[in-house]
Amino acid sequence: MTTDINSAKDDVRQRIWSLLDARRIGRSGPVHGKIPDFHGADRAALRLAGLEGWARARVVKSNPDKAQAEVRAEALAAGKLLYMAVSKMATPEPFYELDPAAIHDPVEVASTGRWAASHAPHISVERMHPVDVVVCGSVAVNRAGVRLGKGAGYSDIEMGLLADAGLIGPRTLIVTTVHQLQVVDEELPDSDHDASVDVIVTPAETILCPPRRRPQGILWDDLQAEKIQAIPALRARRPVQ
Repeated sequence: MTTDINSAKDDVRQRIWSLLDARRIGRSGPVHGKIPDFHGADRAALRLAGLEGWARARVVKSNPDKAQAEVRAEALAAGKLLYMAVSKMATPEPFYELDPAAIHDPVEVASTGRWAASHAPHISVERMHPVDVVVCGSVAVNRAGVRLGKGAGYSDIEMGLLADAGLIGPRTLIVTTVHQLQVVDEELPDSDHDASVDVIVTPAETILCPPRRRPQGILWDDLQAEKIQAIPALRARRPVQ
């Protein structure tokens, strides 16, 4: 069954990537195999910044992809504490902590993960603050809030770790910014470990999704041993067999 779901997810990803590339939607080149960096991402970030839930937020956790660069810049410019995951969560302290008080140029800092890798301190889950908004990168999403990432699974693991630590919960707003062509009017395959989004923001539309599935923590039975071994934060928390 898991193989069937993964295959169905990949079919959707391939279709959306092909559509976006055929329409030249990528503002930094072809998007195939990536979280699409779409034309209008800056406008979607501004629309997200106008939401009440965003305005109230003090702590934001965001994906590091180019499509959400302006979202991260908006967070820092507004004085919000920003967390980003270390690439592939390959260190025992798997998140970067970006303190807006220490950053003079939010746009430059937020444009890529390079600044964080060189300058931002790493932080463990145990030392993080509760997260008010989680920003996800998506390849496809539907109006029920089901989203597909690019298939690596790191976003689910990041949210699972934070949920296990009590840092995200029912009041955490989960959002994604996408191009309109990434919003599909169809059922999307999802698994038990997939959290849904509360809000979808495009350059021209804000879509409020029905309450559905919150992050549940790490579902160990769904993780391959190789993935656990590759991520120190998972190895440290793996239940004793």
